[in-house]
Amino acid sequence: MLPRIGNFNPNLTMKKLYAIILLLGCLNLSAQGVRTPYKQVVRTPYKTGEWLKFRIHYGILNASYATLHLKEDKINDVPVHHVVGIGKTTGFASLFFKVDDRYESFFDQRDGRPYRFIRKINEGGYTRDTEINFDHDKDLAVLHDKKQKKKFKFDFENGIQDLISAFYYLRSNYNAKNLVIGEELTLDVLFDDDGVFPFKLKYLGKEIIKSKFGKVECLKFRPFVQYGRVFKEEESLSLWVSNDYNKIPIRIKADLRIGSIKADLDGYNGLKNQFKIIMD
Repeated sequence: MLPRIGNFNPNLTMKKLYAIILLLGCLNLSAQGVRTPYKQVVRTPYKTGEWLKFRIHYGILNASYATLHLKEDKINDVPVHHVVGIGKTTGFASLFFKVDDRYESFFDQRDGRPYRFIRKINEGGYTRDTEINFDHDKDLAVLHDKKQKKKFKFDFENGIQDLISAFYYLRSNYNAKNLVIGEELTLDVLFDDDGVFPFKLKYLGKEIIKSKFGKVECLKFRPFVQYGRVFKEEESLSLWVSNDYNKIPIRIKADLRIGSIKADLDGYNGLKNQFKIIMD
């Protein structure tokens, strides 16, 4: 486990950042869409086989990585996208705080509605093993906590997403052409037994980011987070998304009560569109 500094525990920052990376993903948003219902996807900015890797830094420490891999599968004979998200500590950081996280999401290829979400994590001895199944005919989600052998039921409105399906749903259903600086978007997400929460973020404009792969024109967003033990303030988090047809995250940065955490795109494969790099 990472050491505490006063009342601050870096343990908490790592857990939150993994979830943030998986959720934020490639948000290319239009300002008018709030809790939108499912609609037929005409053209997706991703394809089967897409793989993204993010390197996470805690201060000067090269702490860990997270990956997302898009596959195909079936749920009750319905063709679905099956995404596997992995988070692990690496190198020196693993001596202090060992992370071995696995997230999975199964969502409809036609309209992005989630059918199943799996979360199996081990973070410095903190473990969770949960599965959520969505019944869209009844507008009901059932979360099974396998460790505690408990089940929780949640009613939801049309448009609910899980942590990972939101990543791809927003990529497919929103575009940047109508974005106005300062406008906000909210999306309902079911992640854990705390229930449905409204995920909200604000568009801040365009910005050039120097990445591992070269300069990339990005759309900058400000997700709203709960400040207190971990984040310095409600607007402590920033997200930069590539302003191209792929709509992939280039950088995520969080200002913490002590120090900061940054996640950068470190690798990719199987992109549907050409990755747009600015040539000097």
